[in-house]
Amino acid sequence: MTSNELKELFIKTYGEGGDIGTYFAPGRVNLIGEHTDYNGGHVFPCALTIGTYGAIRVRQDDVLRFFSVNFPKGGIVTSSIHSLAPGKDTGWANYPKGVIWTFEQKGHPIPSGADILIYGNIPAGSGLSSSASLEVLTGLMLSDSFKMNISMQDLALYGQFSENTFNGMNCGIMDQFASAMGQKDCAIFLDTNTLEYEYAPMKLDGIRVVVTNSNVKHSLVTSEYNTRRSQCEQALKELQEVVDIPSLGALTPEVFDFLAPSISDPVIRRRAKHAVYENRRTIDAVNALKAGDIERFGQLMNASHISLRDDYEVSCTEMDVLAEEAWKIEGCLGSRITGGGFGGCTVSLVKEEAIDTFQAKVGEAYTKRTGLRADFYVVDIGQGAHVI
Repeated sequence: MTSNELKELFIKTYGEGGDIGTYFAPGRVNLIGEHTDYNGGHVFPCALTIGTYGAIRVRQDDVLRFFSVNFPKGGIVTSSIHSLAPGKDTGWANYPKGVIWTFEQKGHPIPSGADILIYGNIPAGSGLSSSASLEVLTGLMLSDSFKMNISMQDLALYGQFSENTFNGMNCGIMDQFASAMGQKDCAIFLDTNTLEYEYAPMKLDGIRVVVTNSNVKHSLVTSEYNTRRSQCEQALKELQEVVDIPSLGALTPEVFDFLAPSISDPVIRRRAKHAVYENRRTIDAVNALKAGDIERFGQLMNASHISLRDDYEVSCTEMDVLAEEAWKIEGCLGSRITGGGFGGCTVSLVKEEAIDTFQAKVGEAYTKRTGLRADFYVVDIGQGAHVI
């Protein structure tokens, strides 16, 4: 969507007058490193060219107005900069409200209200981080419109703080970081413990990233996500009684295997095992990519899915079917569930000449085994949030 198209929608909604700023923040897909970001491990996401668009006009009073082109039946949601509080409201507007509230908590209260229009083209419930995209977008709109000059990395942290504190989802930093800091044709190798990062080129000769949407979104995702996080915290607490470590990401698989008996509950032990081993897989995968060994990268993606299915138990029948059918396709180097789990999407590396076969055969088998239809996106890797 162009800046002019956004402005036309904005004027149609709110009327003429004033300066209208237009912005974009991308969704993300994580290539490997799932549920490691809140365990002090490494992740390897990339920003997409789909995401969330926004237009904003500063007001002279304390009124906040929000409108989503995607949810027009909800109409304009009205609030005030003085009436924002966690848990007070529900619905999509809670995400931008949470970021505005966070700005005040972080010492950057906005001095007046604003009219905000939102349009997103991330498929609903796909697990491609539409919420993080909306949070980073809101932060960029506020920072730019009110001349606050907040860094993109801080905007990512503000988005995470908002989601954790205002919306009650105990996510790690990965989604917001990828949306804010993405770089075209690169994935981000991020150490979530230190926030040190590097860009790794993903212009793979003859290989494309294919996202497959299961069109399944189980209601478990938020509650079970928070449960998994608390289970990892419990595992860390028990491990810290025998070794001085700041996070599960500080352990190698070899040391973890030696210490694992100190975790009393076998279920919690499996959760911790995934976090530790997935961190190693992510490091190994990036090293394989740098060495040009894309076959090894794909094998590690497959191993990641198996661990998410068996040790972390955040997969589901539909996601397992998509991965299993992808693994059967000659020309598919690797495939795994991506995102929080219990539905959403898989991410696959597929040779260009096999993409049509991949879509046809995986789609047909998925429908035959589940009765559902899958959607396929051959995605491009885009830049992070920016003014348009």
